Amino acid sequence: MPTAPVILSGTPGSFARGVFHERHPKLIQQVLDALPYGPFERTAIEELLAESTSGVLEPLDESAHDHQQWLEWGGEGVFGRPWSEAPFLWAESYFYRRLLEATGFFRPGTWQGIDPFAPFKHAELAGPAVDAELAALSGLPSLATEKRGEVLLASALWGNRADLGFQITASADDAPLPALIADDGPLLWSMLAAARDPRVCVVADNAGRELLPDLVLIDHLLASGIAAEIVLYVKPFPYYVSDATTADVLATVDRLRSGPGREAELIGRRLWQAMNSGTLTVRTHQFFCAPLPFHDMPADLSSELSGATLTITKGDLNYRRLVGDQLWDATVPFAERVGHFPSPVAALRTLKSDVIVGLDGPVVAGLEATGEPWRTSGKYGIIQVHAQA
Repeated sequence: MPTAPVILSGTPGSFARGVFHERHPKLIQQVLDALPYGPFERTAIEELLAESTSGVLEPLDESAHDHQQWLEWGGEGVFGRPWSEAPFLWAESYFYRRLLEATGFFRPGTWQGIDPFAPFKHAELAGPAVDAELAALSGLPSLATEKRGEVLLASALWGNRADLGFQITASADDAPLPALIADDGPLLWSMLAAARDPRVCVVADNAGRELLPDLVLIDHLLASGIAAEIVLYVKPFPYYVSDATTADVLATVDRLRSGPGREAELIGRRLWQAMNSGTLTVRTHQFFCAPLPFHDMPADLSSELSGATLTITKGDLNYRRLVGDQLWDATVPFAERVGHFPSPVAALRTLKSDVIVGLDGPVVAGLEATGEPWRTSGKYGIIQVHAQA
């Protein structure tokens, strides 16, 4: 099997270093501005920022419920070394775990269980852009089932980068959506069509305007009979700023039920009923907040996923965990990197980090010739499918 360098957090000029030294300081300030944390929490948050940009990795306090788990996940040689020397996937995950510790999320007291990212999520879900997305759903009934599926799959892929209303009404003469550089969409649909009573698992990514089209796609799969059962996996607690939790799913379904627009209301009601009946189940697992690739998922989660006709993973972080957060040659076959997964698997992803596999050589050459940071710009997307588990 081919191998590739693991992406580290502090390589000069890298995307990963920019996350720690540019993105995280801005995030920390936003968190401090969004909620009235007291002196204890504010100091702990600011100390985390200083440690993660110029200090060494410190373990969780021994009183933390998952202290031993993180020692095991870290292995030998991670703690006590500079953050910049740690693998990017591991260090970024640990940063968010430490941020929850600093805000008091797990600690008995005033801030226990308070999502530090909730103000961002709520503002986005309540915003006028979501009103426009919900109103645009009124155009769905006019589309044939196959076309509706294509539109909703594209919407779930691009999240808030592509307006749903445009996708529903666009003609061949309209400007194209952002570029798909790998498209196994036809294979995805043919797999589901060929299966008897398909069971689909969806591993969610972000809340807000990205979870909304995921849920609309889920409703379409169930309402059209394309899927008999869907399991939606979310994070067990707040993670990576906007990652979806069960609370976010409920808030989004409720937003659909309240409209605007009759079609949005109907979708919201159908999703609610699907949860009541068990055709839509929301689940979680601690491993979804682990700093490890899916190759290392525990046996109980692997067993759950193994019964799926197809597992759809959403977003950039899940892709990094699926193929390995390493500097792969972009032409390494997707199937080669995901053969470990316990079910057939599809990745819907907008490129926002360095990792990419499964591209054709001429496509890579053309992208490289642009001179732009195409791997991290968010301008390109992929639908990649591995049909065998």
